Amino acid sequence: MILPIYIYGHPVLRAENAEVTPDYPNLQELIENMKETMYHTQGIGIAAPQVGVNARIVYIDVDVLAEDFPELKDVRMVLINPKITVDESASPVTREEGCLSVPGIHENVQRIEKIHLAWQDEQFQQHEKDIEGYLARVVQHECDHLEKTLFVDRISPIRKQIIRSKLNNMMKGKVSCDYKCKIAPARRKK
Repeated sequence: MILPIYIYGHPVLRAENAEVTPDYPNLQELIENMKETMYHTQGIGIAAPQVGVNARIVYIDVDVLAEDFPELKDVRMVLINPKITVDESASPVTREEGCLSVPGIHENVQRIEKIHLAWQDEQFQQHEKDIEGYLARVVQHECDHLEKTLFVDRISPIRKQIIRSKLNNMMKGKVSCDYKCKIAPARRKK
């Protein structure tokens, strides 16, 4: 089932995200719905908070980028309870990022594209892997959602000021995108 994407300003994107255990209710259904939603919206990654679920789950499929990044061919990952360690000795790289929860905005974000990732898969098997390059960026971007962080939190203050009106409009529900979305509830005036 295609789920709505929660848009910038919605409190679910800034809420705590719970660890997932093997008895998590309807886990496989949630993962399948996240996949279907991500493919429908033409994303390359999606985190559970983006579909309104505060759980530590991410799905990534970067195969579509394999023409530009051959190492991404057939890379699809379900990450449950991921933990990232960034290699601080590596140099940061600046690349443009966008997000399904922040439609219509793309900004340059500086990240270190060398990480160590530990996670569980759908069967709760433990994995660890060193990841470099664009995949490391995608993993960090999606896992940021689990830490209540959006890519616009990582841009320069000047750039954030420039896009402030667009972000404010999103928080007010003035947003245009080609997929179902859920905007922040209206705030009551005191």
